[in-house]
Amino acid sequence: MNILFVHQNMPGQYREIVKWLAAQKAHRIVFLTQRKNPPVIEGVEPLIYKPHTVPAKDAYGLSKVWEEATGAGFGAVLAAKQKEKDDGFVPDIIVGHVGWGELTFFKQLWPDVPIVGFFEYYYRLHGGPINFDPEEPVTPHTPFLLQARNAVPNANIMTVDRGLSPTKWQRDCFPPEFHEKIYVCHDGIRTDKLRPDPTATLMLGRVEQPLKRGDEIVTYMARNLERMRGYHQFMRALPDIMAARPNARVLVIGGNDVSYGSKNKKPGGLRGEMEAEVGDRLDWSRLHFLGQVPYEQYQQIIQISRCHIYMTMPFVLSWSLLETMSMEATIVASDVAPVREAMTHEKTGLLVDFHDPGALARQVIEVLERPQDFAHLGPAARKHVIAEYDFLTKCLPEHIAQMNALLPLDKQIAMPG
Repeated sequence: MNILFVHQNMPGQYREIVKWLAAQKAHRIVFLTQRKNPPVIEGVEPLIYKPHTVPAKDAYGLSKVWEEATGAGFGAVLAAKQKEKDDGFVPDIIVGHVGWGELTFFKQLWPDVPIVGFFEYYYRLHGGPINFDPEEPVTPHTPFLLQARNAVPNANIMTVDRGLSPTKWQRDCFPPEFHEKIYVCHDGIRTDKLRPDPTATLMLGRVEQPLKRGDEIVTYMARNLERMRGYHQFMRALPDIMAARPNARVLVIGGNDVSYGSKNKKPGGLRGEMEAEVGDRLDWSRLHFLGQVPYEQYQQIIQISRCHIYMTMPFVLSWSLLETMSMEATIVASDVAPVREAMTHEKTGLLVDFHDPGALARQVIEVLERPQDFAHLGPAARKHVIAEYDFLTKCLPEHIAQMNALLPLDKQIAMPG
């Protein structure tokens, strides 16, 4: 069978399912992407496209996102059409992310090919990150700009045959009219690979001896250090944590770019802003900024962590939360709806008010002081992730079943054993 995956940043949310399908050696898989140097996945043919047009910097704000989406969508469909002309590739099913408009015109090219679209987020004035942090006030134009951004999913709910959201909270961000078409299933966590390791160690340049499980290690991780993932609140909690625990060492994973929202205009970005605010109260000899680390090193860092901090506004749930739960970390997280869907206070983790860095500090200090009192949380978290989010046993079978429901019997994908 021919399968076309579409995501501007290959492989995106499809990392595990693409690898699994390719390993079956029963399908021809093409992955359409903007990524100029896509990762090599055996059995997967990358197909790079360029947007047909991009909006000018001074483009009208209310139509800029739609212009960008239609440029990406038309560029994507032109590349697919050329692929069909070059070697006859016509997909039996298309699976892709709707957020950047890449799927918008595929029904005009192949009307009868079913499409499964990934619906990640629908922008709202309340209930998400907008209007959540008083340090980021909205403007009178915000409601109109948010609705303009929603033009892309509004168009694509009509394009797809089936929608997908990874969590109930994300599905429920969309209007009720969308819900019947969208099934809920996470991308999946490889709990068979992401395990605790009591023998894990980590060597850092400024530390003479390897760090190990049992050391007083605090960890924080985000793709980039930004407000959406609560970096500012984490930094405000650190002075109290480090003062109360003089042997604690803090490891921070994350880059200095922007994944969400606008770029911080302060010198040094948000990291520079927070250093100016709390830097004189920190012991910098015990604070390590590691940047974006290789995946294997990230696992080692979590495996030696005594307390892992996950702060986020109400927004798309990070893979890292579920991955750290799978590795049996003791986690202190922000008490917001998407986190509560995956974690229960005092059963699989500990939840604190996002807006109260003092409460965050007090909870982390308790974990560092009395790790034995919280030792049940990590194993319970792993058990929960295996039951609800495991890729091989929970998520993969559901995704394959949803794809098969759109395919004739002679084209269906063999279900995982």
